[in-house]
Amino acid sequence: MIASGRWLPTLVGMAFLAVAALPWSAAAADRYVLAVSWQPAFCETRPEKPECTTQTADRFDAEHFALHGLWPEPRGNAYCGVDARDRASDEAGRWDRLPAIGLTTATREALDRAMPGSRSFLHRHEWIKHGSCYGASPEGYFSDSLRLLAALNGSPVQALFAAGIGRVVTGKAIRERFDEAFGAGAGDRVEILCRRVGARRLIVELRIGLAGPGPDLAAMLAAAPPRTPGCGGGIVDRVGTGLTDGKP
Repeated sequence: MIASGRWLPTLVGMAFLAVAALPWSAAAADRYVLAVSWQPAFCETRPEKPECTTQTADRFDAEHFALHGLWPEPRGNAYCGVDARDRASDEAGRWDRLPAIGLTTATREALDRAMPGSRSFLHRHEWIKHGSCYGASPEGYFSDSLRLLAALNGSPVQALFAAGIGRVVTGKAIRERFDEAFGAGAGDRVEILCRRVGARRLIVELRIGLAGPGPDLAAMLAAAPPRTPGCGGGIVDRVGTGLTDGKP
């Protein structure tokens, strides 16, 4: 199991344990953004998505961060060596037409749990656009992504969000939990994205700056430059749509 600062991530299920045993894979970049979604809030904005019509209060992503992607920096580092037709399909949102990705059973099971958007072929999009510039196979790219996510979901940051469901959580509180879990200054590497849904401001995503070789999340946070802080806080949404929790 991979240590992250003073905390050990709780890897959910044997699939996560199998993924954690693999060596770190990245070779082509030394700076990244780990983008993680708060899925109930995302589903308020896209309720028609398959991953949203099937979401339940007891599913993993109801109380844990979901994987959006792991993005090699700088921002324009995308579509490396990708066929023009595949890039056109991706940019048009026709992700179901992208090539299937070969993964081990353990990695695919872990990915299906951690990335609900795989039901909408998000994993194919992430691989074509970002993973193609990662310097590793799809297996290595997604294994590394899952280990970083597991470290976050095993930390006090996830505990803060789970305990705050239906209430406002401030950016200050989020950064304090990052510092507690991963070392002083870790919170300065976090950008908070919020969206207005009706009268409510929801936290929909965290974008976490990382640098250097993995898989120690604390070390990668310490090596990264600070990020723009983003919004000052918002409601941690619960499963459902048209809710009225909290006062942003």
